[in-house]
Amino acid sequence: MPPAGAGDICAVVLAAGEGTRLRPLTERLPKALCPVGNVPLLDRALARLAGLGLTGPARVAVNACYLAGQVVAHVGDRAHLSVEPGDPLGTAGGVARLRDWIAGRPVLVGNADAYLADPAAAPGPDVAALLAGWDGEEVRLLGQPAADSSAPGTFGGYAFTGFSLLPWRLVRDLPDGFGDLVRAIWRPAEAAGALRVVPYRGTFYDTGTPADYLAANLHTARGGLIDPAARGGLVDPTATVTGRCRESVVGAGAVVRGEIVRSVVWPGATVRDGERLHEVIRAGDDLTVPAARPSARI
Repeated sequence: MPPAGAGDICAVVLAAGEGTRLRPLTERLPKALCPVGNVPLLDRALARLAGLGLTGPARVAVNACYLAGQVVAHVGDRAHLSVEPGDPLGTAGGVARLRDWIAGRPVLVGNADAYLADPAAAPGPDVAALLAGWDGEEVRLLGQPAADSSAPGTFGGYAFTGFSLLPWRLVRDLPDGFGDLVRAIWRPAEAAGALRVVPYRGTFYDTGTPADYLAANLHTARGGLIDPAARGGLVDPTATVTGRCRESVVGAGAVVRGEIVRSVVWPGATVRDGERLHEVIRAGDDLTVPAARPSARI
């Protein structure tokens, strides 16, 4: 729970980006709606916030820009919606545009494309650690030890894992227009000794590349509801699988007549008889995106 005097915590899920590294998948769906373990990434973020008691349009906001209509239709009345005109405003710009809605509250900001799997497989305990003992003033980031502690984008030897906690005084002063939270808030707070990284001990992928997106899906298959016939795979009960399926994720209404190994088949997609897919993502009947080595942080 937030500390006394900090005000009511609100949350913003950033879902406006174009997902250029996931193209051509994101030419069909915004990255925030790409399924991981047959659940859209955005729904995973909203469920995580719900585990902290943050639900509804008074407490949770979602921004949208690229393919915004799909995001708006998907969110419905579950959260306050901020649709950015033109090009995406970036992480800082997206939060700044919600200033009137945030209205004096501290804000928990999460990236819709962050896949986090808690060690205890329960929603919320990792992000809850950001709030524990918070003084209402310092900036907090969720992070894991970086493979290269001197690499750009690290903070005190940690790599960011998708969620940050920001005090209102810094959100209030964010400039309008395009900007990112790294330069606008995180680095200045770090320089002032007012940034703290809270360790996250679960598994994290940012799902920004086909390799990491595939790896996150395969992680859900290992820990999800396993279809015994899938040999370590996660198969939606409405899918039709008459071919071979090993260590893969198959979405609702998909049809698999060929062989899939360590792959993801999107809802409604088809794998034809005679096809063999290995470490790829299949969308529709005609799009196959190969994956290279992922960059897991566990």
